[in-house]
Amino acid sequence: MRITWTLTGSGWADRTLEDRQAEVQLTASHITSAPEEFLTAVARLVAGETETHAQFEAEPTAYRWIFYREGVDTWIRVLELRHGSDHDNKGTEIWSNQLGIDQLARTVIRCFDEAAQTHGESGYPGKWGEHFPRTELEALRHLWHTHRNTDDTQPAEAHCSD
Repeated sequence: MRITWTLTGSGWADRTLEDRQAEVQLTASHITSAPEEFLTAVARLVAGETETHAQFEAEPTAYRWIFYREGVDTWIRVLELRHGSDHDNKGTEIWSNQLGIDQLARTVIRCFDEAAQTHGESGYPGKWGEHFPRTELEALRHLWHTHRNTDDTQPAEAHCSD
Protein backbone atom coordinates (compact mmCIF):
# COMPACT_ATOMS: atom_id res chain seq x y z
CA MET A 1 0.00 0.00 0.00
CA ARG A 2 1.18 3.51 -0.77
CA ILE A 3 -0.28 6.88 0.19
CA THR A 4 0.96 10.19 -1.19
CA TRP A 5 0.10 13.73 -0.09
CA THR A 6 0.79 16.18 -2.92
CA LEU A 7 0.29 19.91 -2.46
CA THR A 8 -1.23 21.06 -5.74
CA GLY A 9 -1.95 24.72 -5.19
CA SER A 10 -2.68 27.32 -2.61
CA GLY A 11 -4.78 25.46 -0.04
CA TRP A 12 -5.27 22.29 -2.08
CA ALA A 13 -3.77 18.82 -1.88
CA ASP A 14 -4.26 15.51 -3.62
CA ARG A 15 -4.07 12.26 -1.71
CA THR A 16 -3.38 9.18 -3.80
CA LEU A 17 -4.07 5.69 -2.45
CA GLU A 18 -2.54 2.73 -4.22
CA ASP A 19 -2.64 -0.97 -3.54
CA ARG A 20 -2.46 -4.05 -5.75
CA GLN A 21 -6.12 -3.77 -6.77
CA ALA A 22 -6.80 -0.07 -7.24
CA GLU A 23 -5.61 3.51 -7.25
CA VAL A 24 -7.80 6.44 -6.24
CA GLN A 25 -7.14 10.14 -5.94
CA LEU A 26 -8.80 12.32 -3.33
CA THR A 27 -8.75 16.10 -3.02
CA ALA A 28 -8.48 18.02 0.22
CA SER A 29 -8.95 21.69 0.97
CA HIS A 30 -7.29 23.57 3.81
CA ILE A 31 -10.70 24.73 5.09
CA THR A 32 -10.42 21.95 7.65
CA SER A 33 -7.45 20.42 9.43
CA ALA A 34 -7.40 17.38 7.13
CA PRO A 35 -3.75 16.33 7.69
CA GLU A 36 -3.98 16.73 11.45
CA GLU A 37 -7.33 14.93 11.61
CA PHE A 38 -5.99 12.07 9.46
CA LEU A 39 -2.80 11.62 11.50
CA THR A 40 -4.75 11.80 14.77
CA ALA A 41 -7.26 9.17 13.58
CA VAL A 42 -4.46 6.75 12.70
CA ALA A 43 -2.67 7.49 16.00
CA ARG A 44 -5.85 6.72 17.94
CA LEU A 45 -6.14 3.43 16.05
CA VAL A 46 -2.52 2.55 16.87
CA ALA A 47 -3.22 3.43 20.51
CA GLY A 48 -5.95 0.79 20.58
CA GLU A 49 -9.22 2.43 19.58
CA THR A 50 -11.40 0.10 17.53
CA GLU A 51 -12.96 2.72 15.25
CA THR A 52 -11.84 6.17 14.15
CA HIS A 53 -12.49 8.42 11.20
CA ALA A 54 -11.12 11.46 9.38
CA GLN A 55 -12.56 13.63 6.67
CA PHE A 56 -11.17 15.66 3.78
CA GLU A 57 -13.33 18.48 2.48
CA ALA A 58 -13.13 19.08 -1.26
CA GLU A 59 -15.81 21.81 -1.38
CA PRO A 60 -18.59 20.59 -1.58
CA THR A 61 -17.55 16.93 -1.98
CA ALA A 62 -16.01 15.23 1.06
CA TYR A 63 -13.95 12.10 1.51
CA ARG A 64 -14.51 10.23 4.76
CA TRP A 65 -11.95 7.71 5.99
CA ILE A 66 -13.37 5.10 8.33
CA PHE A 67 -10.86 2.95 10.18
CA TYR A 68 -11.66 -0.22 12.13
CA ARG A 69 -9.24 -2.25 14.21
CA GLU A 70 -9.43 -5.76 15.67
CA GLY A 71 -6.22 -6.99 17.28
CA VAL A 72 -3.40 -6.19 14.85
CA ASP A 73 -5.69 -6.03 11.79
CA THR A 74 -7.25 -2.87 10.37
CA TRP A 75 -9.92 -2.27 7.78
CA ILE A 76 -10.09 1.03 5.95
CA ARG A 77 -13.02 2.37 3.97
CA VAL A 78 -13.00 5.64 2.05
CA LEU A 79 -16.38 7.11 1.19
CA GLU A 80 -17.09 9.91 -1.26
CA LEU A 81 -19.93 12.11 -0.04
CA ARG A 82 -21.76 14.86 -1.92
CA HIS A 83 -21.61 17.01 1.22
CA GLY A 84 -19.41 16.68 4.28
CA SER A 85 -22.38 16.63 6.64
CA ASP A 86 -23.97 13.60 4.93
CA HIS A 87 -24.36 10.33 6.83
CA ASP A 88 -22.06 7.44 5.90
CA ASN A 89 -24.94 5.58 4.24
CA LYS A 90 -25.22 8.38 1.64
CA GLY A 91 -21.62 7.91 0.60
CA THR A 92 -20.13 5.79 -2.16
CA GLU A 93 -17.27 3.53 -1.18
CA ILE A 94 -14.40 4.35 -3.53
CA TRP A 95 -11.62 2.37 -1.84
CA SER A 96 -11.21 -0.21 0.90
CA ASN A 97 -8.40 -2.36 2.19
CA GLN A 98 -7.39 -4.61 5.06
CA LEU A 99 -3.89 -4.47 6.47
CA GLY A 100 -1.91 -4.75 9.68
CA ILE A 101 -1.75 -1.83 12.08
CA ASP A 102 2.03 -1.77 11.70
CA GLN A 103 1.79 -1.40 7.90
CA LEU A 104 -0.86 1.32 8.18
CA ALA A 105 1.18 3.38 10.64
CA ARG A 106 4.40 2.93 8.65
CA THR A 107 2.67 3.91 5.38
CA VAL A 108 1.10 7.07 6.86
CA ILE A 109 4.36 8.14 8.53
CA ARG A 110 6.25 7.62 5.26
CA CYS A 111 3.64 9.68 3.39
CA PHE A 112 4.09 12.72 5.63
CA ASP A 113 7.86 12.31 5.89
CA GLU A 114 7.96 12.47 2.07
CA ALA A 115 5.73 15.57 2.04
CA ALA A 116 8.05 17.29 4.53
CA GLN A 117 11.08 16.33 2.46
CA THR A 118 9.50 17.47 -0.82
CA HIS A 119 8.22 20.87 0.35
CA GLY A 120 10.30 21.54 3.45
CA GLU A 121 8.52 22.55 6.59
CA SER A 122 9.15 26.21 5.80
CA GLY A 123 7.74 25.84 2.27
CA TYR A 124 4.71 23.79 3.31
CA PRO A 125 2.58 26.72 4.60
CA GLY A 126 3.03 28.60 1.33
CA LYS A 127 1.48 25.71 -0.60
CA TRP A 128 -1.08 24.41 1.93
CA GLY A 129 -1.93 27.59 3.82
CA GLU A 130 -1.26 26.05 7.23
CA HIS A 131 1.75 24.73 9.14
CA PHE A 132 3.14 21.25 8.58
CA PRO A 133 1.45 18.81 11.04
CA ARG A 134 4.73 17.98 12.82
CA THR A 135 3.13 17.55 16.28
CA GLU A 136 0.57 15.03 15.02
CA LEU A 137 3.14 13.20 12.90
CA GLU A 138 5.55 12.82 15.82
CA ALA A 139 2.71 11.70 18.12
CA LEU A 140 1.84 8.96 15.62
CA ARG A 141 5.50 8.00 15.22
CA HIS A 142 5.92 7.76 19.02
CA LEU A 143 2.77 5.63 19.43
CA TRP A 144 3.85 3.37 16.56
CA HIS A 145 7.29 2.79 18.08
CA THR A 146 5.72 2.14 21.49
CA HIS A 147 3.18 -0.25 19.92
CA ARG A 148 5.89 -2.13 18.05
CA ASN A 149 8.01 -2.52 21.18
CA THR A 150 5.20 -3.63 23.50
CA ASP A 151 2.81 -5.65 21.32
CA ASP A 152 3.84 -9.28 21.68
CA THR A 153 0.88 -10.48 19.62
CA GLN A 154 2.18 -9.09 16.35
CA PRO A 155 5.01 -10.68 14.41
CA ALA A 156 7.91 -8.27 13.84
CA GLU A 157 7.44 -8.21 10.07
CA ALA A 158 3.68 -8.62 9.67
CA HIS A 159 2.22 -7.38 6.37
CA CYS A 160 5.44 -5.85 5.03
CA SER A 161 4.45 -5.96 1.38
CA ASP A 162 4.00 -2.21 1.01
